[in-house]
Amino acid sequence: MKVILKADVKGTGKKGDIVDVSDGFAKNFLLRRGLAEIATASGVNEIEQQRSADAFHKAETEKALRELAAQVNGTMVTVSIRTGKNGKVFGSVTSEKIASALLALGYEVDKKRIVTKEALKAVGVYDAEVRFMEGVVAKIKVNVVPAE
Repeated sequence: MKVILKADVKGTGKKGDIVDVSDGFAKNFLLRRGLAEIATASGVNEIEQQRSADAFHKAETEKALRELAAQVNGTMVTVSIRTGKNGKVFGSVTSEKIASALLALGYEVDKKRIVTKEALKAVGVYDAEVRFMEGVVAKIKVNVVPAE
């Protein structure tokens, strides 16, 4: 019996998959628990339309992220941090501070996407990466200056 899965079923398939299972398994387990519905022509067509729409939206999102990465790539961000009399830094520059500095430049970036190679605990210029998604990375420079 062909069924369309409404939820992930271990050992059978993922949500939205059209699978061929035994009649007893379909009637006694999948249909009874609401995990699947019988695969009709309209149901199969609906699943195919949903998959094509999902693929389109994913492609549009990826295109927008690539454009944003191209704009952000090579940007110099200046972040100020409190320092003591002898130039010792209090704390470190976090990805949240870098994200807010990017926002001030007009680029909205999630702080979780910003990766630095080391902790920014001194005044100077550092390299950082903004990883928008798999394969879409922008390299930026972070200029850490003492706050006045």
